[in-house]
Amino acid sequence: MSRTRLVVGNWKMNASRRGAVQMLDSFLEGAGELLAGSDAVEVVICPPFPYLAAVAERLGQQHLPVSLGAQDLSQHESGAHTGEVSGAMLLDFACKWVLAGHSERRQAQAESDHCVAGKCTRARHSGLIPIVCIGETLRDREAGQVQSVLARQLDAVLATGVLAQPGDLAVAYEPVWAIGSGQAATGEQIEQTHAFIRDRLACCPASPSRPGAPFDAQAAAEIPILYGGSVTADNAAALFALRHVDGVLVGGASLHAESFLPIVRAAREAKRCKQ
Repeated sequence: MSRTRLVVGNWKMNASRRGAVQMLDSFLEGAGELLAGSDAVEVVICPPFPYLAAVAERLGQQHLPVSLGAQDLSQHESGAHTGEVSGAMLLDFACKWVLAGHSERRQAQAESDHCVAGKCTRARHSGLIPIVCIGETLRDREAGQVQSVLARQLDAVLATGVLAQPGDLAVAYEPVWAIGSGQAATGEQIEQTHAFIRDRLACCPASPSRPGAPFDAQAAAEIPILYGGSVTADNAAALFALRHVDGVLVGGASLHAESFLPIVRAAREAKRCKQ
């Protein structure tokens, strides 16, 4: 099956307001010819919260398949939650996507599987599409626990019952040991892991809130599975050549047009080759 490729740029806690606009303008200038009139690729830009308005304004002035995403959201709808940002607030800025459970938040902010599941639920209730981030540490991998860790993280989200259709979510596999290390997982590791995730989406165990599997095999095949972990212009083409890779979650390389544009180009070429 040929799916639209997703290229998600996570700017993390980088740039200034002026710098964010300049970064986006540089990318859009180079992406115009690459993306115009094409449905092969959708690019998602996830800037820091303070720059959502500036980025949203710029994106609203063009007609390319470039969407706005947020790096996180609260699991609460509203109320006395100082420092939190709700899904409804993100929707006010025309956000379409939102990251949930990024490994940096699971580690540094101690976000549990239950917390991440709550965020995904809130995202869907708010009209946003969550990109559910899952991944194992190096210790997990060395202990042979990759599949058990990923199953636990993914099942917690699916068990909420709020994700009923393929368009309700995307999944990003980000091995913690590869993020920012410059060492991406091997093609074999990625293929094996993404195939496991695809099977898990179709065969998630029943839960009290959702009896039976949430997706059948055909529906599960339509859910985008992204790879994230030291994605660069140099390895993007090899990543998109893998059967089960539908997109990438890009960190540092998304901060510069000269490194981000080749990744988008690789996604478009891969789509063309697989049609």
